Parts: sequence; structure tokens; C-alpha cells
Amino acid sequence: MSENKTLIPALQDKPEHNVHGWERAGSVAGGVIMVGKGLRRGGLFGLIQMAIGGVALARGITGHSSMKSLMERGRSDLDNLRSTIERNGAELRALKASADAATRSATVTGNDSLTNPKP
Repeated sequence: MSENKTLIPALQDKPEHNVHGWERAGSVAGGVIMVGKGLRRGGLFGLIQMAIGGVALARGITGHSSMKSLMERGRSDLDNLRSTIERNGAELRALKASADAATRSATVTGNDSLTNPKP
């Protein structure tokens, strides 16, 4: 039984609701309208319209949109990447400031240790 859970996790887990309120009601209403228009139209374009309406209707009824969850995941990945870049930029600025401070306090003796090493 534990093998089933690892093989088919998508069928075991209930997807979270990510469509709420007016968005959900609009999906149901738009889906019903598109399915009705597709039925009246008929033919290949009517079938396509019914399929799109069915997807919108299912989105509104279940309250879950796979496309929306993919977009949200992508947005959170971008936010994480942005914060990492900003943190690394701050570290780089701190290193540059430290290097600048170290070079300001350094003195040049004129002794080239490669050509004239100290005894």
C-alpha cells in the first residue's frame, strides 16, 4: 500500500484551493456560457468552445487551477532568486568597501620582494 502512495502522489493528494470569490464565480458563469454557445454553434469550433468552457467550469467548481498554481510557483521562485541576488550584491558591496579601506591604509615601501627579497 505504501508503494501506491509513492507511485501516484497526485491522485492521493487533494489540490489546494487557489481560486476564490468572484474569480471562482466568474469561472463558473463563463464556463456555462461557453458550453452553451459551443452547443449552439456545433462543428469543430463549437466543440473547441465547449472544451474551453468545460475547463473554466471545472476550475470554478473545484476551486483549483493548475495553471494558476504553476504561475504562483514561478513567481515565488523569481522572488527567491531576486532576494538571493540582492543579498549577494550587498555582500559584494561590503567586500568592495573593505578592500577600499584596506588599500587606503596600505603603504608602499618600494621593495619588490620578487627581485630583492628580504634576508
